Order: sequence, then C-alpha cells, then structure tokens
Amino acid sequence: MVQRSEARPRQVRDTNTSILDIAPFTTDTNLLMPRKNNAAASDKSGASDTPSDSQRLDKWLWAARFFKTRGLAAEAISGGKIHVEDQRAKPAKLIRAGARIRIRRGPMEWEVILEGLSKQRRPAPEAALLYRETPESIASRENEAERRKTETAKRERGMGRPTKRDRRRLTDFTGR
Repeated sequence: MVQRSEARPRQVRDTNTSILDIAPFTTDTNLLMPRKNNAAASDKSGASDTPSDSQRLDKWLWAARFFKTRGLAAEAISGGKIHVEDQRAKPAKLIRAGARIRIRRGPMEWEVILEGLSKQRRPAPEAALLYRETPESIASRENEAERRKTETAKRERGMGRPTKRDRRRLTDFTGR
C-alpha cells in the first residue's frame, strides 16, 4: 500500500505584495506596466495616427455601401478596381473630404467626390450623403444600363429554339 504524505499547507498570498515582489527583476518595464490606450498616447505626442478628418479607403467604401464587407472592398482596391485621384490605391490609404474616387464594379463605374466620412455603416439614405456623383458618371451609368437593357430585349415569337411544329415543317421541307 502506498503511503500518502501530508498535504502541503496552502500559501496565502499577502494582498500587499506586488508583481515586483513575485516576478524576477527585469529592466523592461513594458512587461510590468499595463499598456496605455492609443488615445492617451496620442495626447502626449500631440498628433494621432489617424486624424478625425481622414479615414481608411476600404472602411469608407464599406460605410458608403459600395461593398457589403470591408474585405470585399479591400479586395477590389487591391485588384485595381478603385482609383483615388486617378491613381491606384491601397486599402489603408487615408482619404479626406473632396477626394475624387473612381469605383468599378462589374460593368458599372461610379466617379464620386467624397463629401463626408463615417466610421459606421448607416442606412442607404444616410450613406448617400457621404459622396456626390459627378454628372458624367451619372450619364455614363445610364447609358450603360440602357445598352444592357437593349442587349437583352425580349425576343420575338418564333425566335430561338424551334417548336415541335417548326421542326416538322423543316423536315418536310428538307425531305429528311
């Protein structure tokens, strides 16, 4: 039979001990001190990384409802479908009010002037206030929509695949 040794007595931690008493001494104070949030850090330096008057391009495209997700917006930007001031951009490009953005999705193309920024995705009527579409863009989109509509116009009766009656007439006529 195995004999059990007595259980060790529980150590009660003194509430007055600090992490410095427990952890080995290190010169790296970042390991011991909690991180400060970015707002506090930016207040000390006097400037923040992303000013409130600018926003990431992918986030703006998502908030303005051109894309359903930021991932799709970033993919389109990386694929060269989005141009800012007639130059290709990266998803993290900071944009400001007044920027001219060209967006291509499938056969449609928008050219918009950025009017405002939004950190949140809002309903479509509110999202439409974030940009102003140029008159040339509106005209070209209407022309494209009209062209696509005429391409897929309804076919006249009898066009397309022949009916059973038409097939019989053809075989009678050709003699096969």
